[in-house]
Amino acid sequence: MRRRLLQHLGLVRPYRFERTLLVLAALALLVFVAIASLYLALRGHIAAGTPRSWYVAYVVGLLAVVIVLAPLPRLASIVLVLATLEAGIGFGSLVLSKFGLLPYETLAPANHRGVLRIAWHPLLQGLPVANSEEDARHTAPINSERMRGPERTAEQLRGKIVVALFGGSTTFDGGQHDGESWPDRLQESLGGGYVVINHGMGAYTTAEHVIQTAFYERAAGVSPTCSVYYVGWNDLRNAHMENLDPGYADFHMPNQVDAFRARRTDIDDSISPLATFVSRWLGRAFDTIRPTNPKGTVSPDPDPASDAIFARNLATISAINRQRNIRTVWVGQLMNQAVLTGDYTTGHLPLLKEKDVYPLIQHLNGITRREAAALGDPYVALPVDGFANDGFRDQGHFTPTGSKLFATLLAPSIREYCR
Repeated sequence: MRRRLLQHLGLVRPYRFERTLLVLAALALLVFVAIASLYLALRGHIAAGTPRSWYVAYVVGLLAVVIVLAPLPRLASIVLVLATLEAGIGFGSLVLSKFGLLPYETLAPANHRGVLRIAWHPLLQGLPVANSEEDARHTAPINSERMRGPERTAEQLRGKIVVALFGGSTTFDGGQHDGESWPDRLQESLGGGYVVINHGMGAYTTAEHVIQTAFYERAAGVSPTCSVYYVGWNDLRNAHMENLDPGYADFHMPNQVDAFRARRTDIDDSISPLATFVSRWLGRAFDTIRPTNPKGTVSPDPDPASDAIFARNLATISAINRQRNIRTVWVGQLMNQAVLTGDYTTGHLPLLKEKDVYPLIQHLNGITRREAAALGDPYVALPVDGFANDGFRDQGHFTPTGSKLFATLLAPSIREYCR
């Protein structure tokens, strides 16, 4: 048995050290994968039963195949190269994301069960796809109108005060389970006389909200009584862009397609980072929608050009709603100042250092307050102090506790202004 093992490893005459080197390389990579996986698992970045856990098993399986195929060194070398690429791309993506060099864990398999699928939309670039009950248990329920929440019928909405919520990921609140998002908590606080409709979607700016307000503000064919806008953070993406397009079409809008993984070649929930990379390369190379990169200068100062577009979008939204007799309510964006301290930019806000985000959000909140007063719309400024301890899970997304607090604080204003 011992001789057969040594022969398999190329350590008996005639020596085959190419086998030995292949096995040593596979074992070294296996040790790296084991250490990296243990580190990530201890920090909650690898959960059992998720695509990321299956990715680790897949890489380990490839390395086991290398060892088994050692007597066939050419074939084993091919598998070793594949395993190295898979490990390097997957774990490398996590490292680059950790240090802000990638906006998201773009090539690493997802660390959650279920898939929130986003499909391309000609005007909004991306909308979630209606999902199954199984996926909804692990992500968020998406109804047939491609909004977060249960199915609604016109009969359910008639005679009720319909409150439409617009915003980005902080309104979609994808980090919360069904019933724990702040729109769900707001529905709970307001009671049966109200119906809360969540139009929020990740990274949406006021440009998308203009489109939503103009064309997609209804639910089940019923117009809202009032529309509530929780805006600011995502519009900062466009600060200090050179020759900024008035509709954010030069960077933000086309960039959404890749952020949402909405190209036709994108693979949903793959356990292979290499397959994901190849599919995205094909999409970026041949798709009509061209990839974009931010062009501009990093600065801590407000950007007059993007401020003017932001203010114009607020006025446009308000005018559309006013013409339809829909009350417009603006809510100031809350951010977690305690963690916004980094002296670096991120992919989401490419021309702003993290430490400059909080004062610029206050600046945009000031613009929103000013424009709301000029337009005759109510502006709601909620206190951020109560969220300091455990209200945020990152820079601006709420924990379940924060979502409940936000809804509780907002509910009296909704009762006052949405009648």
